[in-house]
Amino acid sequence: MNFTPIFDFLTKLQVYNDRNWFNEHKEEYNEALAEFKKFVNALIPPLSELDPSIGTVSAEECMFRIYRDVRFSHDKSPYKTHFSAFIANGGRKTRLAGYYIHVQPDQSFLAGGIYMSDPADLESIRNRIYHNPAEIRKILDDKTFKKYFHEISDEDKLKNPPKGYPKDFEEIELLKNKHFITHYALENEFFLKDNLIERLMKVLKVQYPLNAFLNKALE
Repeated sequence: MNFTPIFDFLTKLQVYNDRNWFNEHKEEYNEALAEFKKFVNALIPPLSELDPSIGTVSAEECMFRIYRDVRFSHDKSPYKTHFSAFIANGGRKTRLAGYYIHVQPDQSFLAGGIYMSDPADLESIRNRIYHNPAEIRKILDDKTFKKYFHEISDEDKLKNPPKGYPKDFEEIELLKNKHFITHYALENEFFLKDNLIERLMKVLKVQYPLNAFLNKALE
C-alpha cells in the first residue's frame, strides 16, 4: 500500500475543490482511490477475524463516496477532502457498531461504535447499559481503552436523563448519550510506515469489546 498518492491528491483537492480541476485530475483521483480500496481490502480480513460479526463484507460496501450532498449546505464544495470507510456487517449502511477509518491530510483518525442510531436501537443500547452497568464500566475504565480513546464522545448528549430511567442510576451520564463512538487521531506519518495493518489492529482490538457490547444490544 502506498499512501503518498492519497495524501498528494487530497492535499491538492483541499485547494482546488471544483469540478473542472477534479475532472482534469481524474487519473490522480483514480490512483488514490485504488490505493485506499487496496488498504480497506487488506484491513477487512484481520478485522473480521477479530470481530466475526463483520463477516465477508467488501471494500465497496464499506467505502464512502467522495461526492458531497450540497443541497442543504452553505458549503457548495462538490467533493469531500478525505477518504473514509466504515467496516461492519452491511458496510457503511449498517445499523451495527463498526470501525471507521478517516484519511485526510493532518486530520486522519480512527473511530468506532454507533453513530446516529434510530430511536429503537438507541433504546435497546440504553436498556443494555441499564441492566449491565458493571460490564460497560469495565470496558470504558480499561487502562488500554483510556490510553487510546480516553472516553466515548458526548456529542449531542442530553442535558436531562432519558425518560423511563431513574435519575440516580449509577451510569445515568452514559444513558444521556445519543451516540456511542470513540476517536483516535492519527498523524500522516502513521500511514507511511511499515506494518500499517498490524499497527492499526493494535488500536482496533481495543475498540472491539465496546462494539461487541453495543451489538449484543441490537441482536
